[in-house]
Amino acid sequence: MGKSLLFDLYDYSMSRTTRLTYDRGTLILHPPPRGKAWIDYATWDDRIEKFRIQALDYRYLIETLQSEDIDLIDSAKEFYPLDIKLQGNKTPYPHQKEALEAWKQAQRQGVVVLPTAAGKTFLAQMAIASTPRTTLIVVPTLDLMHQWYAEIKASFSNIEVGLLGGGSHDRTPILIATYHSAAIHAKTLGNHYGLLIFDECHHLPTDFFQVIAEESIAPYRLGLTATPEREDGGHHYLNRLIGSVIYRKTPEELSGKTLAQHQVISLKVKLKKEEKQRYEQAIKTRNNFLKQNNISLSSLQGWQLFVQASCRSNQGRQAMLAHREAKEISMGTQGKLRLLTELIEKHYPDKILIFTNDNNTVYKISQEYLIPAITYQTPVKERHEILQKYKEGDYKIIVASHVLNEGVDVPSAKIAIILSGTGSTREYIQRLGRILRKANQGEKFAILYEIVAEDTSEEKTSARRKGETNYSVNKPNNNQGEIIFYPQINQGLRAAEPKTTWGEEE
Repeated sequence: MGKSLLFDLYDYSMSRTTRLTYDRGTLILHPPPRGKAWIDYATWDDRIEKFRIQALDYRYLIETLQSEDIDLIDSAKEFYPLDIKLQGNKTPYPHQKEALEAWKQAQRQGVVVLPTAAGKTFLAQMAIASTPRTTLIVVPTLDLMHQWYAEIKASFSNIEVGLLGGGSHDRTPILIATYHSAAIHAKTLGNHYGLLIFDECHHLPTDFFQVIAEESIAPYRLGLTATPEREDGGHHYLNRLIGSVIYRKTPEELSGKTLAQHQVISLKVKLKKEEKQRYEQAIKTRNNFLKQNNISLSSLQGWQLFVQASCRSNQGRQAMLAHREAKEISMGTQGKLRLLTELIEKHYPDKILIFTNDNNTVYKISQEYLIPAITYQTPVKERHEILQKYKEGDYKIIVASHVLNEGVDVPSAKIAIILSGTGSTREYIQRLGRILRKANQGEKFAILYEIVAEDTSEEKTSARRKGETNYSVNKPNNNQGEIIFYPQINQGLRAAEPKTTWGEEE
């Protein structure tokens, strides 16, 4: 941009008040204000000869201009206050109060990490009540969308609550949307909501979904999850999109308080002689191929290289088939089924959930034990009917694969049995969470059994899912939860208290 144009713009700006407008997911600042601090957020757009600013930086831009006493006409903001009050007489747990306070101290931006069944939905309702602005709640599945809708509508009966997704296209003061629908409509939603709440926020850092946060001007953001860490490292983007982790509690810290007391019991079974021989031969075939092609399966990239190499030759295809055979042997060994029989006999008629890593084993158990099965292939109406009968006690046991890990309201169980699973810590915590809800059982004691085939790769998989610690925070001495305060949320934002209060309510 030439000097003459800069001078022209400066002279023009001296005669007119700067205006901020929202334009399809970005902000336009024109004429340019005096001072230099705002330029850190701006990019010159030659097409319109004006400065553009990312919608995500709206709050920081406003605070910067206010700190320099620069007059501004804010035509971008279309979110507004709500006259709301949280209905009912539900008393929050101590950890919910602590989490809300930590969020407020972090300028109402950040991620709260709580285990499944620890009351993340009610915490969100507390956040809405304490920050009464138009609110967009984003959830990963249609099931969760309808669950949130029912709870939010009951808690804020005087405010119109709407849905975006599954055939609904509402535009209401409080809107609940799926990640997919919110991403599609991000450019039109972006300036209408002052508070963003991301349920299961570990879904957000993807190329498709992160536009929901990037194209929104919402000054307040709350992320909720049991496990923010992602295997691809994408969780680091949450700092920019929502804010840093400001509060964390583990299942162990809430055991016996908010959550039921629980015990995790690992049981090992030996392969039968012929199973062991087949397993070792399959692993040998696979490993010989990996060695010849200098591939290690210790990383996600290694697995991708294996998949690519397996498509290029008959030897590669045989290696992949051998890999799958080894997994099937370890996951479905007869020793596991015998132990499963013993555990069912021991705990029946307590409610039991059985988890496996593959649908074939689900259907095998369902047929042999006459147990209702739920997989991704189960029709929605049938799945809801099974869960309802399980809730009412007509069914005592359900066997499922990954479909019950997340996004489904599973009635409280007492016993969970993991016959096979992935190395994902998230999956492990989600499955544990299925038995931690107290419901009406004040002295409930839950047990998670993990059955692992001895001397197989399952042992390493089990260790990974129970031993990952991808985050680094200090353990508190007072058992008050891990509260991490980040006053400097955005680089370039000065630590001084901003002049605006953004209408915050206590």
